[in-house]
Amino acid sequence: MWLKPEEVLLKNALKLWVTEKCNDYFILQRRRGYGEGSGGLTGLLVGTLDTVLDSTAKVAPFRILHQTPDSQVYWNIACGASQEEITQHWEWLQQNIMRTLSVFDSSEDITSFVQGKIRGLIAEEGKVSLVQEDDPEKFREALLRFESWFCLPEKEKLVTYYSCSYWRGRVPCQGWLYLSTNFLCFYSYLLGNEVKLVVSWVEISRLEKMSSVLLTESIRVCAGGEEYVFSMFLHLQQTFLIMEQLGNYAVRRLIDKEMFPDDHILSDPLQITKRGLETHARNEAFRAFFRLPREENLLEVYESFLWVPFSHFNTLGKICVSENYMCFASQDGSQCHLIIPIREILSVEKPDRSSRALTVCLRGKRALKFSEVRDFERLAGTIRRKCGSTASPQHSVSNQVTSLSEFPSSVISLKEKMKEQSWQIHFAEYGRGTSMFCTKKTRDLIVRGVPEMLRGELWMLFSGAVNDMATHPGYYTELVEASLGASSLATDEIERDLHRSLPDHPAFQSDTGISALRRVLTAYAYRNPKIGYCQAMNILTSVLLLYAKEEEAFWLLVAVCERMLPDYFNRRIIGALVDQAVFEDLIRVRLTQLTEHMTDLTFFSSVSLSWFLTLFISVLPIESAVNVVDCFFYDGIKAILQLGLATLDYNMDALLCCHDDAEAVTILNRFFDSVTNKDSPLPPTVQQASAGSNDKGTSRVDISDLIREAYEKYGDIQSEEVESMRRRNKLYVIQTLEDTTKQNVVIVSQEVKFTAGHLDELYALFKRQHFLSCYWTANSPALLHHDPSLAYLEQYQLGLSQYSLLFSLLQPWGPGTNTHSLALWAFRLIDENHDGLVNFKEFCGALGKVTGKGIYSNGTFTEKLKFLFKLHLPPGRGKVDLQAYLKQWQDEIQKKEESIKDLPRINQTQFIQLSKTLYALFHGDPEEESLFRAVARVTSLLLRMEEVGRRLQENTSPSKTSTSPLQPLSPATSTTSPFQTISPPETIASPRPDAAPVETVTSKLQVAHLGPEPSSPCKTGSDGAPASPDGSSNPSISSSTMETEPANTPSDNTAPTSPTDMEWSFSFEQILASLLNEPVLVRFIEKPVDTENLLDRARKDQLKSNATNHHCSVSFMFVISLYFYGSSKYCRIM
Repeated sequence: MWLKPEEVLLKNALKLWVTEKCNDYFILQRRRGYGEGSGGLTGLLVGTLDTVLDSTAKVAPFRILHQTPDSQVYWNIACGASQEEITQHWEWLQQNIMRTLSVFDSSEDITSFVQGKIRGLIAEEGKVSLVQEDDPEKFREALLRFESWFCLPEKEKLVTYYSCSYWRGRVPCQGWLYLSTNFLCFYSYLLGNEVKLVVSWVEISRLEKMSSVLLTESIRVCAGGEEYVFSMFLHLQQTFLIMEQLGNYAVRRLIDKEMFPDDHILSDPLQITKRGLETHARNEAFRAFFRLPREENLLEVYESFLWVPFSHFNTLGKICVSENYMCFASQDGSQCHLIIPIREILSVEKPDRSSRALTVCLRGKRALKFSEVRDFERLAGTIRRKCGSTASPQHSVSNQVTSLSEFPSSVISLKEKMKEQSWQIHFAEYGRGTSMFCTKKTRDLIVRGVPEMLRGELWMLFSGAVNDMATHPGYYTELVEASLGASSLATDEIERDLHRSLPDHPAFQSDTGISALRRVLTAYAYRNPKIGYCQAMNILTSVLLLYAKEEEAFWLLVAVCERMLPDYFNRRIIGALVDQAVFEDLIRVRLTQLTEHMTDLTFFSSVSLSWFLTLFISVLPIESAVNVVDCFFYDGIKAILQLGLATLDYNMDALLCCHDDAEAVTILNRFFDSVTNKDSPLPPTVQQASAGSNDKGTSRVDISDLIREAYEKYGDIQSEEVESMRRRNKLYVIQTLEDTTKQNVVIVSQEVKFTAGHLDELYALFKRQHFLSCYWTANSPALLHHDPSLAYLEQYQLGLSQYSLLFSLLQPWGPGTNTHSLALWAFRLIDENHDGLVNFKEFCGALGKVTGKGIYSNGTFTEKLKFLFKLHLPPGRGKVDLQAYLKQWQDEIQKKEESIKDLPRINQTQFIQLSKTLYALFHGDPEEESLFRAVARVTSLLLRMEEVGRRLQENTSPSKTSTSPLQPLSPATSTTSPFQTISPPETIASPRPDAAPVETVTSKLQVAHLGPEPSSPCKTGSDGAPASPDGSSNPSISSSTMETEPANTPSDNTAPTSPTDMEWSFSFEQILASLLNEPVLVRFIEKPVDTENLLDRARKDQLKSNATNHHCSVSFMFVISLYFYGSSKYCRIM
C-alpha cells in the first residue's frame, strides 16, 4: 500500500527494522520479529509494541523508504502485509522511477518528484468513501489493519476506530475497537496473547455506559449471552453515541427492514461514515426538539442574543436554520424557544453593524431582534435567499367536515371563559401561531387545561402538524380521492372498528362522524402502508376529530404515528414496548417503595400498555382524557410517563396491600373511574364519567389536580433523559421479541427430530445467514420484498445462494462432495411453490431428512436412501395451485406417511447422476476403495437386471427380435477396477440402437469417477463444469463424452423420448434391494454424524465462508439462473 510520504529520521530506529534490499534512492525493510526468525522474545515484544502504539507494522511488516545520497532524512512511502505485495511496489519503482531520477541535478528535486508520484498513485487508487474521512491517510492505515485482522468481506464498511481496553475478567487488554456498518470488532496483542472479537450489531441486547469502583467510565455490551466491557476511551461519550447509532441503524435496516429511501446518509450501507452518522443524529435531535417535518435538516447554527419583549431582556441562545425554518432556543432549552417558518418572514434588516444585530420582520406586524450574531452578514444573506424562493402555500378547498364537538356559547362556563381570557393575554404578549414564544408560562397554562375553542389550534401548533399541513397543500384531498374505493386488509379492519370508536359520543352516532373517521384512517393507511391500520388508531383519531378539522386531524395523526410515537402503531408495537421498559426504569428510580414490594415489574408493563397506545383515552373518561392529550402534544411522551408515575404514587398504599395482580388491576380501574373533570364544559350527555365515581366509598379525583401533581413531583424528568433511556432499552426489547419469535418458530418446527438445543443453534445459523444476504447491499431482495404482515415463520427466509452457503456448512460429507449441486437439488425439493425462498421450517424439514430422518444420525437406511433418491427426481412444473395447497394441507392434517411405492421410477440420466452422487459421498472416507467397488457392483447388478427384463420384453413382443443375448458379466472383473464391472462384454456382436444405453451408462459412470473433482467452490459440476439444476453439466460447456448424454426427461417444450429410452428406468425398490446386498454401503449410509461438532464448525466458519464465497458468486449465479428459468429448462439440461 502506498503511503503519504512521511519523514523517518532514523531508518533503523531502535533496531526494529532489518534491511532486505537497497539502492541509491530506495530501501526495502522488514520489521524485526516477522518473517524468518520471527519467534522468541523479540517477536513478542515487537508485536506488542506495534499493537499498543497502533503501528501499521503490525499488519504491514514490510516498508520502502526513499533516500538521497547526500541526505540523512528518509521518507516512508510504502508498506506491505506480505513479501509479494512489497516486492510488487519495489519492482514498480525500479521500472518506472529509477531511470527518471538520474535526470535531476539536486536531491531536493528528486525527493519532490518521488513525493509527487506517490501522492498521485494514492489519489488514483484511493476509495471514494475515504474522501469523507477527517484524516484519510490514517484511515487508510486503519482500514488495512481492519481487513487483515478480521478477514471480513471487502465490502464491509469501516466507520471509525478507537483505542481502548477490553476487560477479560479482571485483566485489561489494551487494543483497538473497530466499528463497522455491521460489526463491532476488537483486536489486542500483548506478549503473544492475541484477542480478537467480532460481534454483529443485530445480536446486541444491551449497550450502556456504566461506572464502578474499578472502572470510572466504561461501555458494556451484551450479545448472545456474553458480556463485553470496554474502557479507557479518550472520548467515551462520542464513542458511545456512534455505537448507539450503528446498533439502531442495523436493527432498523435488518430487523425492521427499513430502506431509508429519503435519507441519503443511511440509504447505502456501503457509504456510512462517522461524519454522516453525527450529521444524522444532529438532524434528528433538531427535528425532535422543534417538532419539524422529517424533510428538514439542520444546515447552519449561530450563537446570538434574542430580545424577549415580555421579559425585557436579552437571552442567550442559538439560531438554527434549516431548509424552510429559522428556529431559536435559549441556552438551557427550557426558558424559551420559537419556530419561525421562512414563509412568514417579510424582510431582514441590519440596523447596527457594531452590535452585529439583525431584525427579522414577520407577518402580522411583528419583529424579532437578534444581537451579537456571529457571522451575521452570512445569516442575513441566507434568510434573504430563502425568503425569495419560498412562497406561502395555499390550501385547496374541499368538502371536509369541521370539528365534531361544536357547542353553543350558552354551555360555556365562567371558568372556561377565564381560561380563554388567560390564553388571549398570552397570545398578546408571546405571539400567536407558528412564531409564538414557548416558555414556562405556556406549560403552566397547558397544565391548567386548554379551552375547548382553542384545543384544535394548539394541538396543531405544539405537535408541529401545522407545519406539515402548510407545506403540503392539497395532499390530504389527493389521498382521500386516491384511496376512495380501495380494498385491503387495512380497510377491512377499519370498517370493523369504525363503530367501536367512542360509540357513546353523539358525534359518532351519525354518518357524518363515521364518514370523517373512515376517510382519515383510510387516507393514512394509503399514505403509510407499512403501518396501514393498527388498533387504537381509531380511538385516537376519534378524539382528534372532536377538536380539529378533518384535514387537521389527519396531520395530527401523522405527527403522532411518525414523529411523536415512533414504532407504536405496527405489528410488533416496538415503540410502546420500549416506553414500557422506560416506565419500569423510572419506577425503579422514583418509586423505590413499590419496587421493594413488587420485585417483578412486568405487571406494570402489561397494565400500562393501553395507557401508552391510547394516551389514557381508553381508561379515562373522555372529558378528562383530553387534558392528558393537551400535555402530550406539548411535552411528548414525557407527559404520559409523568402521569403514569403520579397514578401509581396516588395509589401507593392500596397497591402495597395487594396480594395478586388481579387485585391491583381492580384498584387501578376503580381509580380511573373516579377521575373527573370539574371544569369540563361538555354537557352531561357527552361526559363519560362512570356512575361508580359517585359511590360514597370512592373519593373523586380531578384530572387537573392529578396532572399538576405529576408535573410537581416528576417534572424534573428531562426529554433528553427519556430519549437516552429509549435508545438504551430499544435493543433489549427487540432482542426479547426476537427470542419470542425464535421460540414460536422452533415450536412450529419441532416435528423434526432435533433436540431443543440443536434447533436453537440451527435457528441462529439460519437467521445469521439471512442477515448476511442483506449486509452489503442496499437492494437486497430480502429487504425489497419484505412483508411485515407475514407470520413470524416467514420473516426470515433464504434464497438459493444463501441456502447453498449454509448447506455447504452443514452437509456431513467430505470436501470432494459436489455441494452446490446437492444444495440446488435440496432447495428445489423443499421449495414447493417455486417462490425462490425457504423458511426455517422448510429448512429444518429438509435437514430433518438429512438428519433426524435422514443422513445424519437416527434415520433408517431406507429413509436416508429415499431422500437421496428424491433429490435426483425431476422438479415440479411451476407454482402450486390452490387445489394442490389444499391437498397438501389435508395430507399434513392426516399425517399421511409417504410410501416407497409412491415414488416414481428414476430414468437413465437420473440414475447416472445418483451414481455420481454416491461416488462423491465417499471421498476421503477410510473405506473409500471398498465403497467404490460396492457401488460398481450395485450399478452392474441393476443394469444386468434391467437388460434381462428388456430382453424378455422384446422376446414376448412380435414386433421386435433379439439378435444376441446379453452375456453375463464376470464377477472377477470387480477385483481390478470398479468400472470394469459395468463394462459391456465384448461378445455383443454389433452396437444396436437398443443396446446403446448400456454403453452410454458405462461411459458416463467412468466420467463420474475418473473426471477431475472441482477444486473451487465456484465449480459446481462433478466434471468441473457449472452444474445444471439436476446436477448434470451444461451441454454447451461440458466434455465431449457428456455431450452424448440424451435428455430423457420430458418437458413442456420438448418432444417425448423414445420408448427405448423410457424402458431404461429403475424403481426405488430395485435400488434399495441392490444396496442392501452391500454391507459396506449400509454401514456408511447408516453411520451417525456428530451433530454437535457439525453445528460448532458451522458457527465458527459461517462468516468466513461468506467472505470466501463472496468472490465465487459469479459462477454459481449461473446455476441460480437455471433454477429460476423454470422446470422445462431443467429437463432439457438433464
